[in-house]
Order: sequence, then structure tokens, then C-alpha cells
Amino acid sequence: MGGYGSGRKFGAGCTEDYRSIDIRRWQRDGYLVPGRYLDWQWLQNGEKVAAISVKVETGRLRLIYYYRSNDAEWENLDYPVSLQTTACHYGRERYWFTCPAVGCGRRVAVLFLGGKIFACRHCYRLVYKSQRETADDRASRRAETIRRRLGWQAGILNLEGDKPKGMHWRTFERLRAIQDRFAGRCLAGILARLRINGGGKNRFCCTESCTK
Repeated sequence: MGGYGSGRKFGAGCTEDYRSIDIRRWQRDGYLVPGRYLDWQWLQNGEKVAAISVKVETGRLRLIYYYRSNDAEWENLDYPVSLQTTACHYGRERYWFTCPAVGCGRRVAVLFLGGKIFACRHCYRLVYKSQRETADDRASRRAETIRRRLGWQAGILNLEGDKPKGMHWRTFERLRAIQDRFAGRCLAGILARLRINGGGKNRFCCTESCTK
């Protein structure tokens, strides 16, 4: 048998779909003290759906949890994950995981449980959801971000709202122009995918008041 991760399964999922551990959060919350034990849980709708135990040692962590693949027997896993540090400003240090998968060893902030062990997203070939967006999906998301900032109703086909109270007119006009640009890109992409042009026999109706 190979070492940890030698039989890992390569996937093509999104990082958001897998359980993960983030060394930045553990450092920020003060958990990285040698000798400390940490019980880490994942919640869904306020209910615990999974958990691991973490033992903090000098220069490394031990991840302890049960794992089962399909209908196989549960396995009690207990393996080390080495830590690395890099210098920050004012003399502080930033901690990183060393990916424990065989042949990897990347310095990463987040590990994912895409198989039997926690490993980096490169080992499991995971992508961010934003990487799977089409150009018009991305334009729509950015337009919606601005609409939320302006307090407008969600949906690029809805009417524009008013200027938020306290916002400078120059800022408002700039954001409105950016929203219009992204909304236009989104609609153009949708029309292109549907192979609809704006004239002739193909009409695109987007208001409830339209009549046939």
C-alpha cells in the first residue's frame, strides 16, 4: 500500500461542494497552540453533519476522524499534516498547511476532503465556482453585486432604483454606469446563446405590460 493519498480519486468538482479546513481561521481564533485539542464541526441548518478532532503539535497537526467509502466499513484515520510559516509584518508569522497527499507538499491555506484524506484543491482537481461561470454569468453576478450595494431590487431586468441616502451623486452615477455595462453584457451573452437578434421576426419581450 502507498502512503496517505496514494490512491486518491481525482475529481472535477467545485471547492464549495466539499468540506474544508482553513488554517487562517484556526490561527485567527488562537487554536494553533501546541498541546491543544480541537473538535471541529460542520453544520447544516444548525445541525452537526460531520466532525473531526485535531491535535496541535509542534510544527504539525494530527487529523483524527472516521471515514467510510460507500458501503465499506468505517476507518479510524489519524495522520499528521505538517505546518509551514512565513514572516509577516511587525514580526508575526503566517501559518500554512503542507498538503499531505503523496507527491504534493504544496503550501496551502485550505485543505479539502475530496476523498479519504484532506488534500489541496490541486490534488483533487477542484475549481472555484467562478471558474465555471460563462462570461454572461460573471457579468450578471457583478451587476447583482452592485444592485445590492445600491439597495435596488435583485434582477437585471427589473427597473433601477433611487440613489441610496448619503451616497454622493458621483459615486452613484459611477456605480449605475458599471451596473448598466455588466447588465448589457449579460443580456448580450444570453441572446447570443439563444441565437436571437434584436430585430426582424425575433422579438424579446421583458415587461409584463407587453401585448402580443
